[in-house]
Amino acid sequence: MTFTNRQFFTLIIPLMVETILNSLMGTADTIMVTTAGNEAISAVSLVDSINILVINIFAAMATGGAIITSQFIGKKDYKSAAHTVSQLVLSIAAISLTGTVLCVIFKNQLLSVVFGCLDSSIMANCRIYFLITALSYPFIALYNGCAAVFRADKNSRLPMIVSTVSNVINIGGNAVLIFVCKMGVTGAALSTLAARLFSAVTMLIFLRLTKQHIKINSYLAIRPDFAVMGKILKIGIPAGIENGMFQFGKLAIQSSVSLLTATQIAAQAMVASLESFSCQAAIGIGLGMMTVVGQCIGAGDREGAAACIKKLSLWAFIALLISSFAVSGIVFPVIYFSRMEAEAAKITIYLTIAVHIIKPFVWCGSFIPAYGLRAAGDVRFCMITSIITMFTFRVAIAVILIRMAGFGPEAVWIAMATDWTVRSVIFFWRFKSRKWLDYNIV
Repeated sequence: MTFTNRQFFTLIIPLMVETILNSLMGTADTIMVTTAGNEAISAVSLVDSINILVINIFAAMATGGAIITSQFIGKKDYKSAAHTVSQLVLSIAAISLTGTVLCVIFKNQLLSVVFGCLDSSIMANCRIYFLITALSYPFIALYNGCAAVFRADKNSRLPMIVSTVSNVINIGGNAVLIFVCKMGVTGAALSTLAARLFSAVTMLIFLRLTKQHIKINSYLAIRPDFAVMGKILKIGIPAGIENGMFQFGKLAIQSSVSLLTATQIAAQAMVASLESFSCQAAIGIGLGMMTVVGQCIGAGDREGAAACIKKLSLWAFIALLISSFAVSGIVFPVIYFSRMEAEAAKITIYLTIAVHIIKPFVWCGSFIPAYGLRAAGDVRFCMITSIITMFTFRVAIAVILIRMAGFGPEAVWIAMATDWTVRSVIFFWRFKSRKWLDYNIV
């Protein structure tokens, strides 16, 4: 299959915008709840570490359905693609509802296990925020599933628009419920719930009314097809494990970071936020890569798939180079307006610039080609590689340098850069070996 630059841009630019917006939405509650006191800030920050883990697992489930759907579209088998979509919606709904029920029933036990003995006022806020945001899990899961389907059919504009409106609802709701109604974490959680409810309902409506090749005529007529669900889970489960292990790895590193001084912890938190933001545009390109590579594989065009991975990896590198330069510049006003202490500000500036000098050259190779490999069905190799390098290099080096060698927050970024570099080499070898083309999903 041949994709023109215009087609690439039409698919990728909305995805870049959407990923950036989603990263901003994740921090809106934390920023806007600051007026409610330190207990509220702590509760939102702590519970969001659980929410991010759950959301990433659901997003991986959506990835499984999207890859199969895109390959069927490449084969021009639209009937099978639509059937896959119906099974994706059904399986995501069932799994996310089950997860929500378990989280609601066992919320106290789960929070106690994860966070241990917290101050009673912080734990009370955690329970409220977790209960309400857990109710939104089915909605964010369904949104992710539907959005992945539209992207697989090369319509990334609709998810971007829905995401934009959802962000407006979340921020507007926060403004009213937190600032006017003084509802604290309850207001923040209700705004998030409303925004995700809107996203899910809107996408489900469009999936039924769309004029695209892929649509669901009646949700009530969907019946489980366990063979198709099994194919979706065969891709989604390894991707979900990979995403989950990344979050567990972050928590393991955070336990060592917590041993540093308050100044170093504050600096590390700021650097991590800026670093996370800088790669969002490149991630959007990676998501677009899954669509085009999946369609190429479905059409039997292996050379086209390899060419798309090369081209979009280069574009991701350029996007990351630009965003790294931008983040290195905005670190100064961010520190000024956040009123960081002088020592924390000094560490933040140094680490932010250092990280973003290195990042474009090792991060892209460790993440972006893997989107294409997964789209071809090589999900197990990607999962195993990511988990091994995560714990062997990122976690182990950070823990050793902080706990045994007395390093500060720079230890985290030495470990991260090592992980990125090793993974880049492995994925480059895997791509050149062409073993990722041996799979036959559909």
